[in-house]
Amino acid sequence: MVSGEKGRLLRWWFFFLLLLSPLAALFVNLLNDNLGADPAKVIVKELGFWAITLLWLTLSVTPGIKLLGWRWLMSFRRMLGLYTFFYAVLHLLSFATFLVGWRWDILLTELTKRPYIVVGSLALLLLIPLTFTSTKAMQRRLGKRWKKLHFLIYPISLLAMLHFIWQIRSDFGQQLIFAILLAILLGYRLYLNRRS
Repeated sequence: MVSGEKGRLLRWWFFFLLLLSPLAALFVNLLNDNLGADPAKVIVKELGFWAITLLWLTLSVTPGIKLLGWRWLMSFRRMLGLYTFFYAVLHLLSFATFLVGWRWDILLTELTKRPYIVVGSLALLLLIPLTFTSTKAMQRRLGKRWKKLHFLIYPISLLAMLHFIWQIRSDFGQQLIFAILLAILLGYRLYLNRRS
């Protein structure tokens, strides 16, 4: 029993540190001046990439359990969701700090001129109630309403995908891969709902 608890604790710490490693790598590259000619843009882009990647991984938990029988994934879904929010907040803060310089006039102009910022901000706003109701205590308190609230992850994923697509300048390969993965993940959920 003790060894089982230790094993779970070790797995928890392993995943916790693994999900923190992209930020650590970014910080090391920044210290070593390995972020190219425009490090600010690289930081904003990398943090956004990891936010959307972790959101997709959160959506992958249910298919992983249903199709592959990986029930152990369930104990890491909350962590994946919280890390999604963490990287999304860092993405916004780095944009506000490095690209806008906390100039509210510029930020308001960006919000009106660039629709990808609007949908990205909306996705982040919708993530807030999911983050603050992710505990078991809130799950018990909200009951059936908790599950309904957490259905917000689907419109959030669509908004995040739109945010990602609207930033395309030339190469759209990465966005295409993310769009195909999202179509599979949401399509599988639609299949499960129809079957039930």
